[in-house]
Amino acid sequence: MRKSITSRYFYSTAILLLCSIAVMGFAQMYMFVVYYRNENNDKLLATIDSTISLMAEFGMTEDMDLADDTSLTLARSILLTSRVSGNAIFLADPTGAILRASTDDESLYVGRSISQRAMSAAFVQGSYTELGTLGGLFESRHYVAVRPVFNTAGRVTGYVAAAVDASNLNDFLANMFSTLVLSAGLMLMVSSVLSIVLSAQLVMPLRRMAEAAKKFGGGDFSVRVSEDGDEELTQLAKVFNNMAENLEKIDVSRRSFMGNIAHELRTPMTSIKGFVDGMLDGTIPPESRDHYLAIVSQETGRLTRLIKNMLDITKLEAGEYKVNATAYDVWETITSAVFAAEQRIEEKNIQLSGFAPVRTPVFADADLVFQVVANLLDNAIKFCPDGGEIRFSVAQEKGVVTVSVRNSGQGIAAESLPFVFERFYKEDKSRGLNASGSGLGLHICKVLVNLSGGRIWVESREGEYCQFFFTLPAAPKALRQPSEKPHERK
Repeated sequence: MRKSITSRYFYSTAILLLCSIAVMGFAQMYMFVVYYRNENNDKLLATIDSTISLMAEFGMTEDMDLADDTSLTLARSILLTSRVSGNAIFLADPTGAILRASTDDESLYVGRSISQRAMSAAFVQGSYTELGTLGGLFESRHYVAVRPVFNTAGRVTGYVAAAVDASNLNDFLANMFSTLVLSAGLMLMVSSVLSIVLSAQLVMPLRRMAEAAKKFGGGDFSVRVSEDGDEELTQLAKVFNNMAENLEKIDVSRRSFMGNIAHELRTPMTSIKGFVDGMLDGTIPPESRDHYLAIVSQETGRLTRLIKNMLDITKLEAGEYKVNATAYDVWETITSAVFAAEQRIEEKNIQLSGFAPVRTPVFADADLVFQVVANLLDNAIKFCPDGGEIRFSVAQEKGVVTVSVRNSGQGIAAESLPFVFERFYKEDKSRGLNASGSGLGLHICKVLVNLSGGRIWVESREGEYCQFFFTLPAAPKALRQPSEKPHERK
């Protein structure tokens, strides 16, 4: 079973908190042990220095002879120093044998020796400290300090050691550990409550998005999520809402597309069925059959073009067409398209202007560009009045070639300009309803120009003209070579 974000957040917080408490606790304990040890060592060395000063006052540093009456007075002074400082003090001869001990039972230590390692280190370094038993002198661990005693000639006349029981440190560490465990438990409880509350607030927007996504799955694309909250969640909500908006547009476009397809297919099929039925049941007389068969042929051709355009759009938008860009003269394509439409141009007595080919190399797929020019020229011929004018223009600037096709006539209404490249869009008021059109040609032009790395747009003035522009990448100089022949089209 997968874990929720709330449980993951809780476990992560708990683990992080426990690790932090453990690291902090061990760090504090280590620092306290070091501090406590240094503090005790300083006190022990201070006690030893005070003892050596007393010995110097009594003249015991020259020769550690503790058998006379003066040594008794010194012993009392050392005992007093021991009680004030709380440290046990030991006087030893140069061999390390203990002569005096300021403890409750002096006999336990007199006659025993300080470890050779402690005396050697104290002689070399001037002092020696450790946390241990001083070579087995104590049964439990003590903080111990040792200093040598020198006479005026620089000869070692003995050693002074001071020690204090370290068991109080263990008690303190035990209490500190108990307090640490208790504090960790309380902090874990508080953090658990906070993590549950905070994680619930954190995942609430995600849950709302999940609910919205479920509604998307049910076909409701109108749902939106709030864009309030933290920066990351706000960005995610914006992306989510943009996705929802795009899905809604796609859904509307799909429904519109299906409706338009049904309408475009139904109209010619209804006409074909009506004429065929009329000929079969005798409604249409035999002498008129050729006329109506021509209409049926025309409607069949319209269906064929519609289905072909739909297949072309599907392939282009699915990325199935592989662009084969080459360097060639764009005027070759324009010339081929004009020659292919020559008969229609002459039938409407249309005048061509700007048709003065000057070699202009572009880097594009010649087949795609031909289809764009042919569609634009087909539209221009359809909506150009008899005796009107179609003007061509080709210009190159900053590595981009701009081609335009302009026709005189009614033009396109300003409110319709943003929609002319949409699927199945037809504009009646300014251009008239053309029965042979399907409303897919300009959309195909847009897709083809985008594939060629350019853009397409339209400008129009009602009652005067309509002009379509599209751009193509200019051919790099290294690829500009004369073409052999204009492209032939069927």
